[in-house]
Amino acid sequence: MPDAHSLLLFVAAGLLLNLTPGPDVLYIVSHSLRSGARAGILAGFGITAGCFVHIIAAALGLSALMAASSTAFTVLKWVGAAYLLWVGVRMLFSRPSGAAPALAAAGPANAKSVFLGGFWTNALNPKVALFFLAFVPQFIAPGTDDKALAFFLLGVLFNFNAIFVNVAWALAAGWTARRVGLVQRGMHWLQRGAGALFVGFGLRLALSDSPLAPPATH
Repeated sequence: MPDAHSLLLFVAAGLLLNLTPGPDVLYIVSHSLRSGARAGILAGFGITAGCFVHIIAAALGLSALMAASSTAFTVLKWVGAAYLLWVGVRMLFSRPSGAAPALAAAGPANAKSVFLGGFWTNALNPKVALFFLAFVPQFIAPGTDDKALAFFLLGVLFNFNAIFVNVAWALAAGWTARRVGLVQRGMHWLQRGAGALFVGFGLRLALSDSPLAPPATH
């Protein structure tokens, strides 16, 4: 596991990244605006459940990858770095959207469908799996014996923190239903800040040695 400083950085980065707009946030906010904060919170729980699919799969896959080939991990590291840089640059140069999209009128949300919709929105997004493989390993100490377990625990911590962010999005959406224009402007600048963070992590991953490789012996 990382030291206290690295763990705090991991938590802070995770919270900021969870605050940024994306498919998950859009799903939560739209349901909260259309059917109330409770529907948004339920959507967030579904997304959290879907995220566990990626955490478990990435932890097991990373362990198998490290056991099979260090070259394969190097390739994955570069792919992950390229992905983080691409996402970061895209966020930095994104343009604010125009008028707010109209929200369709909806009656009381069906709890099961809202939860499952959130689950599949996250579980079927391959970019989430790639994100975990690119982001989490940077916070695993090189000498960690059980890297798969460390990956899983960090993933659980990331997902646990995301619950509070998802609930906050749902509550905020309910409160600001009549201030959509203001929310959009705030989300745009938040997106730029997160873009800079993505670029930084991408460069860090690309320029560093494999964080999961055993320490070199002399």
